[in-house]
Parts: sequence; structure tokens; C-alpha cells
Amino acid sequence: MRSGRRLAFDPGSVRIGVAVSDPDGLLASAREAIAADDDHAIGSVIEETGPVEIIVGLPIGLDGRAGKAVQRARDFAQRLAALTDVPIRMVDERLSTVQAQRGLHDRGHSVRQSRTMIDSASAAVVLQHALDAERATNQPPGEVFEAT
Repeated sequence: MRSGRRLAFDPGSVRIGVAVSDPDGLLASAREAIAADDDHAIGSVIEETGPVEIIVGLPIGLDGRAGKAVQRARDFAQRLAALTDVPIRMVDERLSTVQAQRGLHDRGHSVRQSRTMIDSASAAVVLQHALDAERATNQPPGEVFEAT
């Protein structure tokens, strides 16, 4: 497993969920979500964390199809590529929101209370999955994003 901090984004139409790993790449933690249109905040979190890699959640449908949300995620990755030269990897995020919502509910948060937290909790689920998969297979999951 490669060492170094990883940064994950779960792009949404209103907010972008943010999660970061520890320097050893073992544990993902949610950070405060940022506004979807705030490139300055995105650049700041990249600069602040100094990641070796950025993970972007790829919202493939349960049926395996790539819908409009997948294109929005790829468009977001293109925005990231314009802001940084840190490698970007697209990772399947199926069921991450459900898993994040369940975790927040288990900690006593209602759906209404968790609205502002769900995006970053989902980013943490995606990042933790990526970290665990890489540790288990010795191969990073997902696909490397190639900017156009």
C-alpha cells in the first residue's frame, strides 16, 4: 500500500462532500462540505491537505449504468484537474450515501439533521472503501482520470 494522505470528494449539485485520510492512508475522516461552485475552497482544501491522490466518487447506478450524475462527477474531476496536478482516481460510490445515512442514523441523527453532513459522510465511506480495497488487493481501485 502506498503511503500518503488521500483526499476524497463526493460532488453534488449543491454541496461537495470532503473526506481526508490520515498520512498512512489507513483511516478516512469526513471534513466540512463545501459549496459546489466554490473552486477557491476546493483549491484551499487540496493545498491544505497536500494529498498524494484525489478520489472522486463515481455515482454509477445500481444497474451498472452511467447516468447524468456520472457525467457531472467527470465534469467535476475535469475542474479538479484544472486546479491541481495531483493524480485523480474515479471510484464507484454505489450505496455510499445509504451507508453514510445509516451510520449517521445509528449515531442518533435524523434525516433532517444529517442533510448537511451526508455529503462528507458519503465521501468518507468512498474513501475508506478505496483505502481498504487497495490494502486488500495491493492495487488502487477505480480508474485514473485523464483530463482532456
